[in-house]
Amino acid sequence: MSSSNAAAAVPTLRADVKLIGLVGLAHAISHFSQLILPPLFPWLKNAFDVSYTELGAVLTVFFVVSCMVQAASGFIVDKLGPRPVLFVGLGLLGVAAFGYAMAQSYWMLLACAVVAGVGNGVFHPVDYTLFNRKVAPTRLGHAYSVHGITGSLGWALAPAFVVPLAMAFSWRVALASAGALAVTVLLVLWFNRGALSLDVKAVHKATGSDMAAGGEFAFLKIPAVWMCFGFFFFYAMALSVVQTFAPTAAGHLHAVPLTLVAVCLTIYMVASAAGMVVGGFLAADSSHCERIVGIGFGLAAIVALVLAMGDFAPVLVPVMFGAMGFATGIAGPSRDLLVKRSTPANATGRVYGVVYAGLDIGQAFAPLIFGRLMDHGQDMGVIIGLAVVQGVLIVSAFNVRRVRREALLPASV
Repeated sequence: MSSSNAAAAVPTLRADVKLIGLVGLAHAISHFSQLILPPLFPWLKNAFDVSYTELGAVLTVFFVVSCMVQAASGFIVDKLGPRPVLFVGLGLLGVAAFGYAMAQSYWMLLACAVVAGVGNGVFHPVDYTLFNRKVAPTRLGHAYSVHGITGSLGWALAPAFVVPLAMAFSWRVALASAGALAVTVLLVLWFNRGALSLDVKAVHKATGSDMAAGGEFAFLKIPAVWMCFGFFFFYAMALSVVQTFAPTAAGHLHAVPLTLVAVCLTIYMVASAAGMVVGGFLAADSSHCERIVGIGFGLAAIVALVLAMGDFAPVLVPVMFGAMGFATGIAGPSRDLLVKRSTPANATGRVYGVVYAGLDIGQAFAPLIFGRLMDHGQDMGVIIGLAVVQGVLIVSAFNVRRVRREALLPASV
């Protein structure tokens, strides 16, 4: 460690808790904003006289834009620092939600999805730059744990927030309220902006210049970065299957009542959040992160196979989704450490931007593949496919460790 870093001293527990809480709050709004439209599709379909396919295209636009921005925003974060980029991202999510609420045509929805995609694309480079630069190394696992938990809670909050408002008032009121929530969180972060500050010049001075490291794009030559990208691509595919098709497919396989099918995803998310709490403690020693990821997704794959081929009472299906969610949650914090251990000292924002772009691409591809299986009544194929993807994640995690040793640039630890 350089003398500059040593001089910075280890942050206090109070400072870390405040930073982790603020970043987690912002991350929750990012995930919340991803799911404010789908629960309102029945209202939007009638309001704009469009098909579900056309409404789905709005989400496709959102994720494609988010993917492109996520890869590019990492460079901006490394140059300007994370705080201004975070404020712009939250502001754009608020503007997009207000735009949805005022939309008078389908094309206005698409335009607002572009704005929302730009806003959503900044969060991972911002969040992980703040964590990796400001949080004490011994508390990084807990920071990643909270980050994952707040994201899951953001997803869970969205339908519970917008649907009751749409039923009581209108879909426009629901979306305007979502925008107000994003602006409120922005104000909270603004009044606590001191905790989000990062002296970018000091970081560059302490870690060395980009030219000394081989240029701004030198990190793209590191095989481990692309292995991490692939890992997150498959991770997003697995998550997308669980969020969209797996509960319905399992319901068909085991004659599960619709009321139980509806709670499978909620149970999965809550159990995943609980698993992340445990995973935060396990990730305290980063040298074991690949092993923890392998065990977590290995258990999840076993549960998925049992779910696909086993014969048991319908009431046990939500329980199995909970077990699968808990197993993947345990792997969550260690999953993020895979990236940190592959990141050159002065390229945090860029690496996280490129790697996490794999999430958006995976979420764009999975519905095309698994949706076709659903259309052809291949319910068992959907669940087995989920298990296969989870198995690929195990191999990917250990491949990251293998290729990291061949990196052209030293990883930050």
